[in-house]
This record gives sequence, C-alpha cells and structure tokens, in this order.
Amino acid sequence: MRATTIHAPGDIRFEEVPDPTIEEPTDAIVKVVAGCICGSDLWPYRGENPVRAGSTIGHECVGIVEEVGSAVSSTRVGDFVIVPFCHCDNTCAHCVAGVQSACTNLGMTQSGQGEYARVTQADGSLVATDGMPDDHLIPSLLALSDVMATGWHAAVAAGVRPGGTAVVVGDGAVGLSGVLAAAQMGAERVIAMSRHESRQEIARAFGATDVVAERGEEGEAIVAELTRGVGADAVLECVGTDAAMSTAFAVARPGSTVGFVGVPHGVEPPVRRMFQKNIGLAGGVAPVRRYLPDLLERVLSGAIDPGRVFDLTLPMSEAAEGYRAMDERRAIKVLLQP
Repeated sequence: MRATTIHAPGDIRFEEVPDPTIEEPTDAIVKVVAGCICGSDLWPYRGENPVRAGSTIGHECVGIVEEVGSAVSSTRVGDFVIVPFCHCDNTCAHCVAGVQSACTNLGMTQSGQGEYARVTQADGSLVATDGMPDDHLIPSLLALSDVMATGWHAAVAAGVRPGGTAVVVGDGAVGLSGVLAAAQMGAERVIAMSRHESRQEIARAFGATDVVAERGEEGEAIVAELTRGVGADAVLECVGTDAAMSTAFAVARPGSTVGFVGVPHGVEPPVRRMFQKNIGLAGGVAPVRRYLPDLLERVLSGAIDPGRVFDLTLPMSEAAEGYRAMDERRAIKVLLQP
C-alpha cells in the first residue's frame, strides 16, 4: 500500500510500504476513507521527538473494515468505523474504570495517513455507524478518532460544570474541541485564548463567550479582569508547553483543576502554587473509546460539528504540504484523502 512516512525532521514522503496484515486473532484491517495530521505529529516533524527513518506516521482515521481476525465477533467486514487512535479491549480493569488509554492490551494506529490501518483490538475499539455516512459527516466522524475526544477529556478532567467558567489554553484543533466540549457541558462562560482570527471565529462558533488574544502575563491579566479577579473554575491546557501550563495555573482559581491533554514537552508544573492554592492537575492521554458513543450521537443529531476544525483537505500524496501548512500555521488541521 501507499502511506505517509517520516524519514527525518521535515522529511515527509508518501510511498509504498508493506500492507498491514492480521497478526493476532483480535485484529482488523481497515481501508482508510479519511485520515488527518495531528498537532502531535508535528513534534517529530519539528525534531522534538525521535524519528525512526521510514516509519509510517498518522494515528487518526475512519474507514471500512476490510478483514477481521478469527476472534473478532462484533466487528464485521464492510462496517464503516471510527478508529480510536488508542486501541483497547474495553474489558480489562483499566478499561472498565474508564481509562481505555491505559488498557492492558493497548495498541495504537500506526498508518492513519495511509491506505490501510491495522487495529489491534477490533471489537473493543471500533465503533461502527449505521451504514455508510454521508460525505458531509466524514470530517466530524474523523475528529472523533482523536481531537474531539481529547478536547472532551480535557473538559472532563478539568471538571467543567454547568454555570461555571472555563478557560481554554491553546487554539489548535484540540483546544477548539475543548471549547466545544466546555460549551456542551454547560459552562456559562468559555474563554478561549487565541490570537489567530480564523481560529477565534471557530472558537466563537463552538461556544466561546470571550476570546483573549494576548499571551503570557498580559493575557493572564485579562482573564483575571474577565473573572473579576477570581479566576476560572476549570482550565483546559491543550498545548503541552511549559508556557501554556504556566498560563493555565495562573488563570485557575483556588480549588479548581487544570485538565491537561497537550503532549508535555519541557513542562514543569508549579507545585508550590498547586499546594498553596489547592489547584489540581488531571488528564493525560484521552480514553477515546470511553467517549465515542456519546460523541457519535451528538454528531449524528447535529448537536456538534467538530469537523469544522479541518480547514484544508489534500490528497494523501500531498501530505508533505499538509505538514508544512500546519507547521507554518497556515492550517488548523489537515484532512487527507487516499
């Protein structure tokens, strides 16, 4: 098959690689209908994470089940499925506790930006739609494989509640999804920290009541003013840098929680402030399968349209341009079609 590969920082190619095959009885092979580039894919692209030359890249996709292993019973060939980026059996003790991203049989999508992807725990992971969805739903269904579920997890971890105030740090696809999640959970005030007009527009469409374009201490002061000096009841940290984490804790009120889902790079939590102000830190890798049934229902009912985060669509053969566009912030999130 053809798939997107990474060979070194900045070196993305679309080339022939071996087809994924059934390796375990619980596996399934999915023919990818749509994949995309994640903000976390930019870490190795920028040289911030190690790169194994020639490895496939991409962990988000939706598609049609092509083949299943002998132990797969509820997933059927021909099903259109959402593929959570983290695969789980959905039956182990951690899954039952709602932490499917720490499943004892955890797997990860390895070629979401390719023609086919192997899913290691098909029955526990895949969520099928009722037949082939309409084309206009594909972007939103694709968003459920990672970014929407991740933004939702940030809101859950932060303890967003009806009538409260939530601040979202980060205006990438996950941050915008966090805005949507906070609004859906009933936050009365949702403050999006974003300095890009196109992203601000989506944030407002997703339910942001306020937008703060300033960063650092200046932005933190504006949030303090908006909250009359109290701070936020819940803070969603959706970036993963030390500066973003610092801002998240600076705008959090005493007794609140920072929900973090940005992949940490050089982050040092302010333990002294956490102790003195009783501010908690919760979150991590999103247990996508936990949230999928609810989020799928919201998409199909029209309650949410997370696919709006995709502002550039390219053929997979042009994945390198998609990476450049996201790296240069010319695109929020790129959808790739085989």
